[in-house]
Amino acid sequence: MNAANRITTWTRFLVVWLVLGGTALLLHARSSFELIPNRQALGAFPRELQGWTGKDLVLSSGVLQILGQGDFLSRIYRNAATSETMDLFIAYYPSQRSGDTIHSPQNCLPGAGWTPLMNDHIQIPYSSGRETAVTANRYILAKGMDRVLVLYWYQAHGRTTPSEYWAKFYLVRDAIATNRSDGAMVRVSTEISAATEEPQTENTTIEFSKIVLTKLDDFIPR
Repeated sequence: MNAANRITTWTRFLVVWLVLGGTALLLHARSSFELIPNRQALGAFPRELQGWTGKDLVLSSGVLQILGQGDFLSRIYRNAATSETMDLFIAYYPSQRSGDTIHSPQNCLPGAGWTPLMNDHIQIPYSSGRETAVTANRYILAKGMDRVLVLYWYQAHGRTTPSEYWAKFYLVRDAIATNRSDGAMVRVSTEISAATEEPQTENTTIEFSKIVLTKLDDFIPR
């Protein structure tokens, strides 16, 4: 690595840590006057979604301890017509001032034994067509012969981003402008079976994600 590249790497490293450190200090300083918006609990998220039927999964006490103080939905949806399944996980934090913040799947999934094969971005259009598409992370992982496709994004105050660092930046900005620090991460994942081509699995996952997007405003306040 040449000198210019080393400087660029260290500059990015310092910027990230300054943002994270500044986030913690600012949120702590303004914690006594925080605005907590009204919303529905994630447990009320529809179990029937246009042919998909959901079944809740129980999060262990260990997982809940890692996630911190928030509202979480972990649910498997099954399509009766095709027998396909989708794993929907939503983590919503009414406040991120006390140190409980959104966890990136890029950190927890490899820790569970999954090896990343690909990581890029993908567009998920809104079904209404009235809003711009959501840019989501597309993540393909493998464990032995198994492969999974994961789409996820960060969402707060009517805005979405695939970037954990931009989510932190917006968190600081919104804490200053609106005195809100609430936010969420939405993740949709599914198995890529040997009998199903990857593009077909991806298209099905996008269509399911589009349905989920139409329901989120009651649970992740704008």
